[in-house]
Amino acid sequence: VCPTAALREKSALKETASVLNDKTKYPIVQVAPAVRATLGEEYNMPLGVDVTGQLVTALRRVGFKKVFDTNFAADLTIMEEATELINRIQTKDKPLPMFTSCCPGWVKYIEHNKPNLLDHVSTCKSPHEMEGAVLKTYYAKKMGIDPKDMFVVSIMPCTVKKFESSRPELSEEHRPDVDAVLTVREL
Repeated sequence: VCPTAALREKSALKETASVLNDKTKYPIVQVAPAVRATLGEEYNMPLGVDVTGQLVTALRRVGFKKVFDTNFAADLTIMEEATELINRIQTKDKPLPMFTSCCPGWVKYIEHNKPNLLDHVSTCKSPHEMEGAVLKTYYAKKMGIDPKDMFVVSIMPCTVKKFESSRPELSEEHRPDVDAVLTVREL
């Protein structure tokens, strides 16, 4: 179902490296929980070893101004989806059951193969897209950073997140919430 249509992902490394070297940009990175364990395996660490400290240090050294954990937005997504479910149950304005919208491959599958079930899918963004939106709105305002200068990178275990970040409906004022997605392999 993954819409990557390739044996290897379309890399965002060159664009990301360019932004990391551009002093007019404010590069921010967020990391999915699974990355912290799978990255350790790449370096022959025991299965499941959490490499958060090493990962944050490395990302800061290559030039990211801030490193965020996508877990924060996963909690936001759960709260948002719970609120949406309660609303559906109380108002009966949308069908039940309600399916999660966290996996863009799943959403794409529904859109293309089961469009009659589309009203069952939550309207929430996935956690990494929600985090990108929070970073470019709330965080940007709080820190006094122009969102146009921010470059948000998501490090994800799945290539379909690349497709998701390119969806026009996930942009604010023609700016994507997430500017680039790197896989563990690219990292």
